Amino acid sequence: MDALYPRLLVRDFDTAVAFYTGVLRDLVGVEPVKVVPQASYANWDINGEAGLVLFSRKAIAAVVGTADLPDGPVTRDTAMLVLRVDDVDRAVECFTRHGAVLVAKPQDRPEWGPGLRTAHLRDPEDNLVELQSY
Repeated sequence: MDALYPRLLVRDFDTAVAFYTGVLRDLVGVEPVKVVPQASYANWDINGEAGLVLFSRKAIAAVVGTADLPDGPVTRDTAMLVLRVDDVDRAVECFTRHGAVLVAKPQDRPEWGPGLRTAHLRDPEDNLVELQSY
């Protein structure tokens, strides 16, 4: 089995595409491979492999039969997008410049692993994002 790529299910497709286009352009120099607004689908490749996909929550709800259900209540996070970067502090600057909110400042985390440095942010969809270097 292969884990193919992260797919974030988003409420505001246009805002999410603008955010990740800016971040991924500035951070790793990539542009979207495909943005299909009518399908609420966008994807980016990084180093020739699938890196990130965005898809509308409303569109997937129609596919899986949950369109009539309300959005769930706010709870503790159940998933997190983890990105390995060369420089956590520089990546935080990039993410916040594009509208992310810093929730845990960059810090060394030797208790998690040798040489590990992390920061945690929220993207415009309120997804938790961990930036890490090691």
